[in-house]
Amino acid sequence: MNEVDALAEQLIRLLDVRLADPLEILLEGDRSVDEMRGRLHRRALDWAFVIAQGTETQAVHTIARLVATLYPDDHAFAPPVDWWRTPLGQAVVRRVGHPFVESVSLATAGAMLGISRQGVHDLVRRGKLPRHPDGGVPVSAVRARLIGTSMDFSWPAEEIRLADDFGHGPHDDPTENLEGQ
Repeated sequence: MNEVDALAEQLIRLLDVRLADPLEILLEGDRSVDEMRGRLHRRALDWAFVIAQGTETQAVHTIARLVATLYPDDHAFAPPVDWWRTPLGQAVVRRVGHPFVESVSLATAGAMLGISRQGVHDLVRRGKLPRHPDGGVPVSAVRARLIGTSMDFSWPAEEIRLADDFGHGPHDDPTENLEGQ
């Protein structure tokens, strides 16, 4: 199964569990739910393609909308460590990193990279990943390693702010802050 198919499959499961199934319960099996479910399944394929192969702006905007809808909370987005190993988690870390934090624990960095916590510790010890001044590992370094780009690990690191795209900032246009990135 390729990246787009795996991502679409996860999105379909999430859409069913978090949106369609509750509506079916509330509307007591109304046929319109089946129509909506079919439409969501078709759109999930489109979203997966955009996230995996669309432009950076399109991917970030799509991820922001999906995360805000599928993981609503009054607090910042903080998925469990294993979530980063899922197709959606891997797509998010490749396209965005982490939308709300600058550094993550060694365990989370390991999940993002698909290696163990000890593996991350070894990379830090050998200078292949930097230690963040506040502890953990910088998300930007994890993302750079994942997508195979080189990076200057001197501090302070350039701060990437995507929180506005995830509905927690002052801007209405989620692509506004992406100009020039």
